[in-house]
Amino acid sequence: MRAPVLSGPQYLGEGLKLVMSPGLRLFVLLPLAINLILFSMMIGLAVQQFSGWVDAFMPSLPSWLSFLQYILWPLFVVLVVLMVFFTFTMLANIVAAPFNGFLAEKVEVVVRGQDNFPPFSWAELIAMVPRTLGREGRKLAYFLPRALGLLILSFIPVVNLIAAPLWLLFGVWMMAIQYIDYPADNNKVSWQDMLAWLREKRWQSLGFGGITYAALLVPFVNIVMMPAAVAGATLFWVREGGVSSGAGTVTQTPR
Repeated sequence: MRAPVLSGPQYLGEGLKLVMSPGLRLFVLLPLAINLILFSMMIGLAVQQFSGWVDAFMPSLPSWLSFLQYILWPLFVVLVVLMVFFTFTMLANIVAAPFNGFLAEKVEVVVRGQDNFPPFSWAELIAMVPRTLGREGRKLAYFLPRALGLLILSFIPVVNLIAAPLWLLFGVWMMAIQYIDYPADNNKVSWQDMLAWLREKRWQSLGFGGITYAALLVPFVNIVMMPAAVAGATLFWVREGGVSSGAGTVTQTPR
């Protein structure tokens, strides 16, 4: 009997259990070390520059409206936090992309109970680098113009009040794209087909992206949750009817 389809939080929780299992733990250690270094660097930079970044986004108000600064300041603090988080997440996933792709392969083997992928070798891992980095470049091409539009919006007085919620919504969607793309790419699913698949499962995707986004906002916890998100996304892919590598057909999960 097939396992039931899970909710977004359950996928992430199951993903965390999977990456902590003895058979997969080894494939998590190196990306964890990379993310720890990057996160430490980003925290150091953010501590030094944070107040300046908030001041740069805060609109200039006339003296008779100065009291609004106390109301608006928390909103722009949230905006800067979301932008810093976005930058760290994108950078960390670009650097760790080959390892995340390989981890997604191994998780899929465990979940499906069959191995359609090549056996592990350093040569195989190195061979994945151009493909995974190319896919990360495609994500950046999708992300950057939209992020630039939001960034411009963030500088427009009054209109920038809606920038933080828009960043949040966009971030949730990008988290679904970021992590679901690993099993999709491993199974040779094109970028456009992967996006179409996510749109068909929009609410499930947003549910998974939302809980992943929330977990990755927690300092230091986010380092562990990145590989958990890769595993959870792979579980999402398999349970929600993603294409199985080598099979070339969509496996539908009964509901």
